[in-house]
Amino acid sequence: MTSVTVRVPAKVNLQLSVGPPRDDGYHDLVNVFHAVSLFDEVTASDDLSVLPGDLVGGVVSEQVTIMVGVEGESADQVPVDASNLAVKAAFALAERAGRPVSARLLIRKAIPVAGGMAGGSADAAAALVACDELWGLGLPRQELMEIAAGLGSDVPFALLGDTAVGTGRGEMLVPAPVTGRFHWVFALAEGGLSTARVYAECDRLREATGEQVAWPQADEGLMEALSAGDAETLGKTLSNDLQPAALMLCRPLARTLEAGREHGALGALVSGSGPTCAFLAESDTHAASLAMAMEVAGVCRSAVTAFGPVPGATIVRPLP
Repeated sequence: MTSVTVRVPAKVNLQLSVGPPRDDGYHDLVNVFHAVSLFDEVTASDDLSVLPGDLVGGVVSEQVTIMVGVEGESADQVPVDASNLAVKAAFALAERAGRPVSARLLIRKAIPVAGGMAGGSADAAAALVACDELWGLGLPRQELMEIAAGLGSDVPFALLGDTAVGTGRGEMLVPAPVTGRFHWVFALAEGGLSTARVYAECDRLREATGEQVAWPQADEGLMEALSAGDAETLGKTLSNDLQPAALMLCRPLARTLEAGREHGALGALVSGSGPTCAFLAESDTHAASLAMAMEVAGVCRSAVTAFGPVPGATIVRPLP
């Protein structure tokens, strides 16, 4: 068996500013992505033997077969068919290969499923890197970024990692300078939230209140705080236009955010479309104590610590 394993990080949105709906149904965004040390791993191998729970993900043509299995965090909530975003990524890459290819993908989950931390997008990015290596394609990273943009708005950032400002649907990225390391606590919720449903609720709330939606712009104070490594100022400038919608759809999140602030978080917000809540801590020791306090308070399923920024999809076990 020949295999390659890629590690890929979760993301938190430090700023998510959402413009009005576009004609294509998407929204123009300013999305300040920040990759954190909560990782999934995707192993691509040429061993197509079926393991319990595996299903053939689908066939693009008679020359392409992709299989997929999932382990770890909420694995039973991840589809193991052609709707899996990692499978779609492998199919898209197979079209570029122009020859018979096959792979078995094993996804090891640690990023929450439907938690607003782009776990599915991360797995897609990892599948692109792993299958490119497995199949010996040697595509430039920019070409992989182009394929990623066709798969979803968050997939290109999972390839890039670190910290970046995304515009358009979030897929047009400019790296952002960051000094030092920031420490985080992520409060994981029971269940998940549909990204599409949260965006729809955001539009509904804006229409109901008559809110005038401005063209999104990057927050200068937030960008300066990142560049200076100023955690206190960063905490004050965190923002997410989707947060009111997420709170409306999942009311207990308001108490989760309140508890984090009560226990000394420098900043608190819903991560992306939720329901994971993110809390900025002063240090790694503060993050550990904050996570424990959140669990003791009973306001989340569990709380995990992480730091950022970290690199994007990276090969950790190369081909033999």
